[in-house]
Amino acid sequence: MVRMPGERVFNGIAYTLLVLVGLAAILPLLYVVSVSLTPYGEVLKNGGYVLIPKDLTLSAYSKLLETSNIFRSLQVTVLITVIGTLINLVLTTLMAYPLSRKNMPWRSFFLGMVVLTMLFGGGIIPTYLVVKATGLIDSIWSMILPSAIWSFNVLIMKSFFENLPEELLESARIDGAKEFRILRQIVVPLSKPSLITIGLFYAVGHWNQFFSAIMYVTDRRLYPLQVVVREILMMTQQPLESAENMVPTVTMQMSAVVLASLPIIVVYPFLQKHFTKGMLLGSIKG
Repeated sequence: MVRMPGERVFNGIAYTLLVLVGLAAILPLLYVVSVSLTPYGEVLKNGGYVLIPKDLTLSAYSKLLETSNIFRSLQVTVLITVIGTLINLVLTTLMAYPLSRKNMPWRSFFLGMVVLTMLFGGGIIPTYLVVKATGLIDSIWSMILPSAIWSFNVLIMKSFFENLPEELLESARIDGAKEFRILRQIVVPLSKPSLITIGLFYAVGHWNQFFSAIMYVTDRRLYPLQVVVREILMMTQQPLESAENMVPTVTMQMSAVVLASLPIIVVYPFLQKHFTKGMLLGSIKG
């Protein structure tokens, strides 16, 4: 197939822009990882910028794990992510399925209420008062229950459920199956790609939990990982301690960022095929 000169120019410009965008995304990540693995002397020698370190060291990671409550915060974050995502998926599914049925009474009204919550929020102070009145302050649940359902994800799941063959559901009803059994044995198994996609959205949100923690939690033992990483990034003193072989703050900061990002980066490639499939199935009628 012969390409016209204008098409070749357009493709060349497009590929160049894609390469530049890719470099803009990769270079910051490479910088963070490189600094975290580089001895502090080499970092100083290069003016604080290292992309390809000459020598590798894990001293920043070892010192980070020794001198901070990173392990406890990691356990809290994992707990929030696992329990929160399960609650999110169950409640989102139970809300999206009835909204996808066109014969549901008051369907338009409830859909309007869901959309309304996307446009208008209750505000920080009223939300805090509700959390306080329900006794969730200084508990893990204060970082889970206030965001138990995301309206946008409900609409995505509803759209996916509407794309399922109605004949399949009708045949199950003719055989005597009730709605909850249809949901559990037919709809949910067919919706695995979409559920994995929505679950990934929820999991990333819980893993990056920050605002709810600083709003509702004062007990440092319940701080999630992102709050601890923020404290590390705000350190102003260069050394952690006066002993020899001390790890400077800049390398520990970069290692904290890597530790906070690594689990999601590792998990995402295994879910990518489901993520792509779920997005396509949730957006195409047919």
